[in-house]
Amino acid sequence: MSQALHFKTQFQGRAWALPDSVDTDMITPGKYLTIIDPKGLSEHILEGWRADFPKQVKAGDILVAGDNLGCGSSREHAPLSMLGAGIPVVIARSFARIFYRNAINVGLPVMECPDMPKDFVKDGETISVNLEKGIVRNETRGIETKGIPLSAKAIEILDAGGLVNIVRKKLHARGAATQHKAPGASAESDFKSD
Repeated sequence: MSQALHFKTQFQGRAWALPDSVDTDMITPGKYLTIIDPKGLSEHILEGWRADFPKQVKAGDILVAGDNLGCGSSREHAPLSMLGAGIPVVIARSFARIFYRNAINVGLPVMECPDMPKDFVKDGETISVNLEKGIVRNETRGIETKGIPLSAKAIEILDAGGLVNIVRKKLHARGAATQHKAPGASAESDFKSD
């Protein structure tokens, strides 16, 4: 990458091995969808998979999943709960398309590793991830696998801290971010400062 990035591209942490087809209801059960704060959501992260997981996961831990991570509904709550728990990056053999986009859009780095062996990592092993080189290494066992590099657009969004920040920056550049007024509404009814 030619330009200096503002987001971290290398990680090392304790791994959690997730099975195939962990859906968004397992990541963030539907009964918690009224919570919109990432920290609050993290109190229930993956409890649909393992009830004790929210108490065991620590900031810096890395999720390593099988195929089809994030299948199910299109809720942003799932990647937000991961951000709230301090998970810096998520690796999977494959992601559900909407989950992958939601993760990037909220600023959560993800990398797909389609050739990753099913037994590549066990809970508690140390792994390192290099997003720029597309390499995931199991430091405990001294093995590595290759991932699919992120697109230029995904890197731009992650570097901005998420899609909302990209939009905010563009609106500020146009001078359109300081006042939001719905058509036909009085000047006071829908005025917000950004």
